[in-house]
Amino acid sequence: MTAGPKAPRPVFLALAASLFLALPVVALPGLVRAQTAEPAWHHATALAGTPKYGPDAKHFDYVNPDAPKGGIVRLSDTGGFDTFNPILPKGNSARGLGLMYDSLMETALDEVDISASYGVIADAMRYPDDYSWVEYRINPKARWHDGKPITAADVVWSFQKAIELSPPQKFYYKNVVKAEELPGGIVRFEFDTKGNRELPHIVSQVLVLPQHWWEGVDAKGEKRDIGRGTLEPPLGSGPYKIKSFVANRDIVYERVKDYWGETLPIRVGTNNFDEVRYAVFLDQAVELEAFKGDQYDFREERSASQWSKAYDFPAVRDGRVVKEEFVDKGSGRMQAYVPNLRREKFQDPRVRQALNYAYDFETTNEIVSANLLKRIGSYFAGTDLGATGLPEGLELEILESLRGEIPDEVFTTEYKNPVGGNPQNVRTNLREAVKLLTAAGYKLDGGRLIDPKSGEQFTIEMLYFDKSAERNLLPYSKNLESIGIRTILRIVDQPQYINRINTRDFDMATLVWGQSLSPGNEQRDFWGSEAADREQSRNYAGIKNPAIDKLIDRVVFAKDREELLAATKALDRVLLWNHYVVPQFYSDMDRTVRWNRFGHPKTMPEFTYAFPTIWWYDEALAAKTGAIK
Repeated sequence: MTAGPKAPRPVFLALAASLFLALPVVALPGLVRAQTAEPAWHHATALAGTPKYGPDAKHFDYVNPDAPKGGIVRLSDTGGFDTFNPILPKGNSARGLGLMYDSLMETALDEVDISASYGVIADAMRYPDDYSWVEYRINPKARWHDGKPITAADVVWSFQKAIELSPPQKFYYKNVVKAEELPGGIVRFEFDTKGNRELPHIVSQVLVLPQHWWEGVDAKGEKRDIGRGTLEPPLGSGPYKIKSFVANRDIVYERVKDYWGETLPIRVGTNNFDEVRYAVFLDQAVELEAFKGDQYDFREERSASQWSKAYDFPAVRDGRVVKEEFVDKGSGRMQAYVPNLRREKFQDPRVRQALNYAYDFETTNEIVSANLLKRIGSYFAGTDLGATGLPEGLELEILESLRGEIPDEVFTTEYKNPVGGNPQNVRTNLREAVKLLTAAGYKLDGGRLIDPKSGEQFTIEMLYFDKSAERNLLPYSKNLESIGIRTILRIVDQPQYINRINTRDFDMATLVWGQSLSPGNEQRDFWGSEAADREQSRNYAGIKNPAIDKLIDRVVFAKDREELLAATKALDRVLLWNHYVVPQFYSDMDRTVRWNRFGHPKTMPEFTYAFPTIWWYDEALAAKTGAIK
């Protein structure tokens, strides 16, 4: 049983650049600054409280500042790549491109709970009390790999190209009405709204690209075009650059020896490997066997079944391969069977609720996954953001303002998934599913669930690309068949799967929404009405609900952490009681396996294991384990 990726591939995040380490989207900044007419410049910001590290910090606590530089780390990728253009939403960008680029600011790994951000390309930022604009001051030491300075003009150009070429980026930054270069190496973003505390920070995530390189000519004298895909290794600014590659097979990044940002506090003790290699595997079963054969070094095992059964081989038993679990405290998720609400048959919430009654999580978890997984009961599973009990306090006040627009159960009943696990429970749940479907207008006729208006059997095509997903799909399909629903299991290759999801050409599919600990503007892309009909948005289900739009605004415009929590819980509760999805499962542990050649700091960051960002090649361990092949 596959629990899904902790950090979904770029198409599901609607971000073109594949990042070396997935960082949470920041929201609700609480900048500590003097209340003056002209805002003061600050080296760091935090969503709540005060940033941990001051302007004189030399390095962060979660790194080994004396970590040795050298060695190789080999990682894997599935799906291949056909472009190095990091901003186009179409095409398959190479893994690891984020290694090549720095951002204006970056979040510390041990302050995810307050999302403290520190300068990289920008050495300071400021904004006014009404959050109507933000200015970033470019670090005069910032350089591209060709030695030319990174400028405010590069930032403005990169932003303009991002919203011009990428519909998801245009939507995400729709409140930014102006980006301009000011004297003194300053870039300014202006907004069409006030009070959105997240906006001054999310613009720091813009992928900054070298305008002079993209508007120049290649080795053949041909003009480059950022509006098209390319396999010409691009110019970057980050700690790595492309050394070699074979399209759809492998890519090697080499550490930049004169990297301009090496001594930045947020960079000290990081990016320690001389080379980072990605090998492409088009089949996940082959990928696992390749790990066992020492063809790459590290994997996060997302299948509970494989974690419990697939790692009994000699290298594990003799210690050359290490299995290690890390508590996942830094992210949340909703993973679910997602019916496409754009299809008429899924528009009645009673039909969607019936689909949940047909899903026997408990039996599948026991048989397939050794009871290692937990049932998802929140759109923010794994965090303290999920709704529990009955609403009270500020959450209740928010929900009361929408009474009549939201399900009545929101006020009277705590949301709980149906519980299976034994034949009696399963029979009871299936009977309840039939009642709901009958109430929605369907009828059983000779063991077939029929739509009386059309005379056709209710049919669901389940779309997937990973054959291992069948371990969970088959028992669910069997239960659906038992109540008269015809199921079609449709396996396609990954590019076709991505295209069909993005163009909304599916009945039902397993999809994942990753959540940070500080939700904000991205919720519009997940559940907002405006995103429902926009291809490549993450509103996969097609949710259009004015009450949910209002709740999203309460999240986005929350004035403090208390209001953020209340608004998020309210949003969670209303999403759940609309039965938009059939929640699946998650794990609150990151289960990792590695060939034992690597060291890590004694004090690891609280919210992530951060491999390989803060790890290093350990010569002594490698000597015992064997040289990299």
